[in-house]
Amino acid sequence: MKKSVRVVGAVIENEERHILCALRSPNMTLPNLWEFPGGKIEQNETPEQSLKREIAEELSCIVEVGEKIKEVVHEYEAIIVNLLTYKCCITEGTPTAEEHAELRWVPLAELNKLEWAPADIPTIDKLLLADEVHK
Repeated sequence: MKKSVRVVGAVIENEERHILCALRSPNMTLPNLWEFPGGKIEQNETPEQSLKREIAEELSCIVEVGEKIKEVVHEYEAIIVNLLTYKCCITEGTPTAEEHAELRWVPLAELNKLEWAPADIPTIDKLLLADEVHK
Protein backbone atom coordinates (compact mmCIF):
# COMPACT_ATOMS: atom_id res chain seq x y z
CA MET A 1 0.00 0.00 0.00
CA LYS A 2 1.25 3.46 -0.90
CA LYS A 3 2.12 5.92 1.82
CA SER A 4 -0.14 8.98 2.01
CA VAL A 5 1.29 12.38 2.92
CA ARG A 6 -0.43 15.69 3.67
CA VAL A 7 1.31 18.75 2.27
CA VAL A 8 0.62 22.47 1.89
CA GLY A 9 1.46 24.91 -0.87
CA ALA A 10 1.55 28.72 -0.82
CA VAL A 11 0.10 30.72 -3.70
CA ILE A 12 1.99 33.96 -3.10
CA GLU A 13 0.92 36.90 -5.25
CA ASN A 14 2.76 40.22 -5.54
CA GLU A 15 1.44 43.71 -6.35
CA GLU A 16 1.66 43.02 -10.11
CA ARG A 17 -0.51 39.88 -9.65
CA HIS A 18 2.48 37.65 -10.42
CA ILE A 19 2.65 34.31 -8.60
CA LEU A 20 5.81 33.01 -6.91
CA CYS A 21 6.79 29.69 -8.52
CA ALA A 22 9.53 27.39 -7.21
CA LEU A 23 11.59 25.00 -9.36
CA ARG A 24 12.35 21.71 -7.64
CA SER A 25 16.08 21.08 -7.54
CA PRO A 26 17.68 18.09 -9.34
CA ASN A 27 18.19 16.22 -6.03
CA MET A 28 14.51 16.46 -4.97
CA THR A 29 11.80 13.98 -5.91
CA LEU A 30 10.05 15.22 -9.08
CA PRO A 31 13.21 17.09 -10.08
CA ASN A 32 13.06 20.14 -12.35
CA LEU A 33 9.29 20.54 -12.06
CA TRP A 34 7.66 23.73 -10.83
CA GLU A 35 5.57 23.85 -7.68
CA PHE A 36 4.02 26.19 -5.17
CA PRO A 37 6.45 26.46 -2.25
CA GLY A 38 5.48 24.59 0.90
CA GLY A 39 5.91 21.14 2.34
CA LYS A 40 4.76 18.39 4.68
CA ILE A 41 2.32 19.02 7.50
CA GLU A 42 3.99 17.80 10.69
CA GLN A 43 2.15 16.05 13.51
CA ASN A 44 0.17 18.46 15.72
CA GLU A 45 0.40 21.29 13.14
CA THR A 46 -2.50 22.96 11.41
CA PRO A 47 -2.05 23.46 7.65
CA GLU A 48 -1.64 27.19 8.28
CA GLN A 49 1.08 26.66 10.91
CA SER A 50 2.84 24.23 8.60
CA LEU A 51 2.77 26.68 5.71
CA LYS A 52 4.26 29.50 7.80
CA ARG A 53 7.05 27.19 9.02
CA GLU A 54 7.78 25.74 5.57
CA ILE A 55 7.92 29.18 3.90
CA ALA A 56 10.25 30.47 6.62
CA GLU A 57 12.53 27.44 6.02
CA GLU A 58 12.35 27.34 2.21
CA LEU A 59 12.14 31.04 1.33
CA SER A 60 13.50 32.84 4.42
CA CYS A 61 10.46 35.07 4.68
CA ILE A 62 7.28 35.39 6.73
CA VAL A 63 3.83 34.94 5.19
CA GLU A 64 0.29 35.58 6.26
CA VAL A 65 -1.93 32.64 5.30
CA GLY A 66 -5.28 33.48 3.74
CA GLU A 67 -8.12 31.43 2.30
CA LYS A 68 -7.75 27.86 1.12
CA ILE A 69 -7.77 27.68 -2.68
CA LYS A 70 -7.91 23.96 -3.41
CA GLU A 71 -7.50 20.51 -1.89
CA VAL A 72 -6.08 17.90 -4.25
CA VAL A 73 -5.38 14.21 -3.82
CA HIS A 74 -2.87 13.01 -6.40
CA GLU A 75 -1.48 9.50 -6.69
CA TYR A 76 2.15 9.39 -7.79
CA GLU A 77 4.04 6.19 -8.56
CA ALA A 78 5.35 5.77 -5.01
CA ILE A 79 3.13 8.01 -2.85
CA ILE A 80 -0.30 9.59 -2.51
CA VAL A 81 -0.18 13.34 -1.93
CA ASN A 82 -2.99 15.30 -0.29
CA LEU A 83 -2.13 18.90 -1.20
CA LEU A 84 -3.87 21.91 0.33
CA THR A 85 -3.07 25.24 -1.34
CA TYR A 86 -3.66 28.61 0.31
CA LYS A 87 -3.45 32.23 -0.77
CA CYS A 88 -0.56 33.85 1.06
CA CYS A 89 1.09 37.25 1.18
CA ILE A 90 4.61 38.06 2.29
CA THR A 91 4.63 40.22 5.41
CA GLU A 92 8.38 40.21 6.04
CA GLY A 93 11.50 39.48 3.99
CA THR A 94 12.31 38.75 0.37
CA PRO A 95 11.94 35.18 -0.96
CA THR A 96 15.27 33.37 -1.30
CA ALA A 97 15.68 29.91 -2.85
CA GLU A 98 17.05 27.99 0.15
CA GLU A 99 16.05 24.55 -1.19
CA HIS A 100 14.79 25.12 -4.73
CA ALA A 101 16.86 25.50 -7.89
CA GLU A 102 15.08 28.74 -8.82
CA LEU A 103 12.28 31.09 -7.77
CA ARG A 104 10.38 33.04 -10.39
CA TRP A 105 7.53 35.57 -10.31
CA VAL A 106 5.21 34.53 -13.14
CA PRO A 107 2.17 36.43 -14.44
CA LEU A 108 -1.01 34.54 -13.61
CA ALA A 109 -1.94 34.08 -17.27
CA GLU A 110 1.46 32.44 -17.97
CA LEU A 111 1.45 29.85 -15.18
CA ASN A 112 0.49 27.04 -17.55
CA LYS A 113 3.63 27.70 -19.66
CA LEU A 114 5.76 26.08 -16.92
CA GLU A 115 6.13 22.33 -16.42
CA TRP A 116 4.40 21.74 -13.08
CA ALA A 117 4.35 18.88 -10.59
CA PRO A 118 1.03 17.10 -11.32
CA ALA A 119 -0.51 17.74 -7.87
CA ASP A 120 -0.19 21.52 -8.40
CA ILE A 121 -2.04 21.61 -11.74
CA PRO A 122 -5.62 21.63 -10.35
CA THR A 123 -4.77 24.74 -8.30
CA ILE A 124 -3.41 26.47 -11.43
CA ASP A 125 -6.57 25.54 -13.32
CA LYS A 126 -8.71 27.04 -10.53
CA LEU A 127 -6.60 30.25 -10.43
CA LEU A 128 -6.84 30.69 -14.20
CA LEU A 129 -10.58 30.02 -14.18
CA ALA A 130 -11.13 32.55 -11.38
CA ASP A 131 -9.03 35.09 -13.32
CA GLU A 132 -11.19 34.59 -16.44
CA VAL A 133 -14.35 35.17 -14.40
CA HIS A 134 -12.94 38.49 -13.11
CA LYS A 135 -12.09 39.80 -16.60
